[in-house]
Amino acid sequence: MDKYSFLNAAHTSFFAELYDKYLTSPDSVEPSWRAFFQGYDFGMESSLDELDLPSANGAVAIPQSLQKEFQVVKLIDGYRSRGHLFTRTNPVRERRKYVPTLEIENFGLNDADLDTVFTAGEILGIGPSSLRKIIQHLTNIYCDAIGVEYMYIRKPERVKWIQNWINVNDNQPNYDSERKKHILKKLSQAVSFESFLHTKYVGQKRFSLEGNESLIPGLDAIVERAAEMGVEQFVMGMAHRGRLNVLTNIFGKAAKDIFSEFDGKDYEQEIFDGDVKYHLGWTSDRKSDNGNKIKMNIAPNPSHLETVGAVVEGIARAKQDSQYADDFSKVLPIVVHGDAAIAGQGLIYELVQMATLDGYKTNGTIHIVVNNQIGFTTNYLDARSSTYCTDVGKVTLSPVLHVNADDAEAVVHASLFALEYRMRFNRDVFLDLLGYRKYGHNEGDEPRFTQPKLYKAIAKHSNPRDIYAAKLIAEGVIDDGYVKQLENEYKASLEEELEDSRKEDKTIITPFMADEWKGFENVREWEMMDAVDTKFNKKKLTAIAKVITELPEDKKFLRKVEKLVNDRRKMFFENDKLDWAMGELLAYGSLLEEGYGVRISGQDVERGTFSHRHAVMKVEESEEEVLLLNHLSDKQGNFQIYNSLLSEYGVVGFDYGYAMASPNTLTIWEAQFGDFSNGAQIMIDQYISAAEDKWKLQNGLVMLLPHGYEGQGAEHSSARMERYLQLCARDNMYIADCTTPANMFHLLRRQMKVNFRKPLIVFTPKSLLRHPKAVSTVDELTSGSFQEVIDDASADVKKVKTLAFCTGKFYYDLIAAREEHKRDDVALVRVEQLFPVPADEMQAAIKKYKNADDLVWAQEEPKNMGAWSHMLMHFEGASKFRVASRRFYASPAAGSSVRSKKRHQQVIDYVFDKTKSNMTLTTKKK
Repeated sequence: MDKYSFLNAAHTSFFAELYDKYLTSPDSVEPSWRAFFQGYDFGMESSLDELDLPSANGAVAIPQSLQKEFQVVKLIDGYRSRGHLFTRTNPVRERRKYVPTLEIENFGLNDADLDTVFTAGEILGIGPSSLRKIIQHLTNIYCDAIGVEYMYIRKPERVKWIQNWINVNDNQPNYDSERKKHILKKLSQAVSFESFLHTKYVGQKRFSLEGNESLIPGLDAIVERAAEMGVEQFVMGMAHRGRLNVLTNIFGKAAKDIFSEFDGKDYEQEIFDGDVKYHLGWTSDRKSDNGNKIKMNIAPNPSHLETVGAVVEGIARAKQDSQYADDFSKVLPIVVHGDAAIAGQGLIYELVQMATLDGYKTNGTIHIVVNNQIGFTTNYLDARSSTYCTDVGKVTLSPVLHVNADDAEAVVHASLFALEYRMRFNRDVFLDLLGYRKYGHNEGDEPRFTQPKLYKAIAKHSNPRDIYAAKLIAEGVIDDGYVKQLENEYKASLEEELEDSRKEDKTIITPFMADEWKGFENVREWEMMDAVDTKFNKKKLTAIAKVITELPEDKKFLRKVEKLVNDRRKMFFENDKLDWAMGELLAYGSLLEEGYGVRISGQDVERGTFSHRHAVMKVEESEEEVLLLNHLSDKQGNFQIYNSLLSEYGVVGFDYGYAMASPNTLTIWEAQFGDFSNGAQIMIDQYISAAEDKWKLQNGLVMLLPHGYEGQGAEHSSARMERYLQLCARDNMYIADCTTPANMFHLLRRQMKVNFRKPLIVFTPKSLLRHPKAVSTVDELTSGSFQEVIDDASADVKKVKTLAFCTGKFYYDLIAAREEHKRDDVALVRVEQLFPVPADEMQAAIKKYKNADDLVWAQEEPKNMGAWSHMLMHFEGASKFRVASRRFYASPAAGSSVRSKKRHQQVIDYVFDKTKSNMTLTTKKK
């Protein structure tokens, strides 16, 4: 008897479905069946005619009919895995050719099999069917206007859900007449808006959506259906391409406001400089067509195309934490990308790697690519090495749908798939809308210089609305005059708005997320210098100290952890000498007691890069996390701290977005070493330093940047403070370099106690974290305040001949030298706030030490770095200072510890003896 005769004993559909399951998820199949199918695959892949081989090599002999069933299952699997390569998704180009193709001969089938009925059809939900019918269904599902990539997903339930969803109606839209008319209406609005601007503002940049107008009905479908599914807030980010169209036709921004921006009118308020019209943010409350209330937010963005994506995720997470902690799905982030940008910008990789991390997840984002197949003038073949611009989405096993943007119904259909997948699985999903760009990069650009052949085809190509209208006319859904009527009505409304716009003299910048910022005021530089009450009740501070210096008795911790906590207890309750970590933790605790939230993220922040913070304690055996700061009281704010992924750009962008949407949370990003913030330079330049001036946007993000010259080389010494100081102007941010735990305590409290928000950059110490003199008393926390300048308490005014101003850790180096040389004629005054410059306090110090005829600016950085150039620009009288610093250098610090110490000592020596200048540079003799 044939050892495989059992294969004839069951219906072939059973084996076909089992084999399909094996192909989709081998581990889900019972081991003996898995071994059987592996043997079958081995035989097929070895191209052996005779499959009844000895069992030693794993091959099996099976009945011819069942073998054919398996080959059909393989064909189905081929369409699922590779069908997206053979779609009709490109409206203006021939698709690239891929091999092997999906021809049946590549699966061991031939034309003689076309009319044979195979039970494998049941896998597609069509029952036993001829091979011809199965292929037609597969072509409709996988090779029409939508290409689907998903077979790399490792979760069988997700794969099955996707297959069930796209099998319905062969992955083809099936809309009634009213739905089709609605899609046409939104498409007509998109087309008409662009043509109106094209005629009214000839040659002006608008970065039109033409060629991808189906984005509008796609977004509209997502918003309407999401509102029905319980989504209450949308947070969207996109670059300039099509943004004005989205603002008007999705977000409901009045066209007259956009026309005012086109007319270049001045702004209503002098305090803001504003930005170009296609960068501005917008928030609106609207009702869906079914009457559901929804809040729409589109974040302001710079020209750095993908930067806004990180900000959007942070905004969404802040809203989820504060308003929907029990159901993150009620806030839906949508990020719209360009094809060249999503493929070329590394930030996208950082974003997708954040997608499921505890500190950064937002329960899934819908990513939509407005794919016009060109990046400014660069062809897509020169813009990426990957097959698709969206291949980064596969990093997190996200499904990707490629859609012909000329097919409006397909775009809507794919958009609804994306929404339903996100809502069901709380995961990212990518839509790639393949269209084109009708004009050049901007409307004044000539694209034929670089793509003459492509733009010859585009010039002859009908727009998506006219293509869809012709389809509906052929179906009898509308008549010939329907589209013209839609266009005339819409353009008439735009004409009215244009007329209203030209009656107004000024452009009004509408605040973004105004609801979150009620009660906060915009202030000028001199108001930033007002004294702020940051004292905290001693009894309450003592209670906080008690909580954060007692570990749970029922849990076992490392002995080092127990010692650390015990030492902190002694600091507060016995020695009255609080170190940096204790001052910092008590600042957080005091704010939490007052109801503020605290969020800290960055690389290794839970423990702290220099092992000083230990805000999270790990139970030794289980690694259970204990956050003592979350056990203060029932009414306290929420303390969150997360070790981030190894990212600066993405994480700073996320935390900036978080602070943007949560002004009552102290949001902190800490760099592992200060100059690691270089990786986030775009965020610093475009958002942190300039957002209030450009977009009327306050933000209280705190950046902690470890800084100090301790012989650790170029990258571990300087936080590049000169770069931040160069960005300072008027009232845009605070810059500080504190020297005591108490001053850090009051600085952090001031950040939340004022009724405005400014970014705060703090150059934090490394060696001072455990320096015996860098300590504060409890009373300095409870009764003091932030000191912009700290005078020299030990100096004898009458004896002082040299008055040296310095910042940060360098103060302690100078103090040590003064003590060593017993110099009582030198006063050391610390400038704790570098911007806004505390000029009055500095002038008062100069006036106080009236016998000092030697004024010094002392810094450990090279002369072309640090704060010296900043002082020259912002402090009147700085030109009279003698500068004690390292020479001019290209690198912040020497790699050799010996050389570093030598240079450091030279600066110290020069502070105390002006005859010992190290600033003379040697030059080569001619």
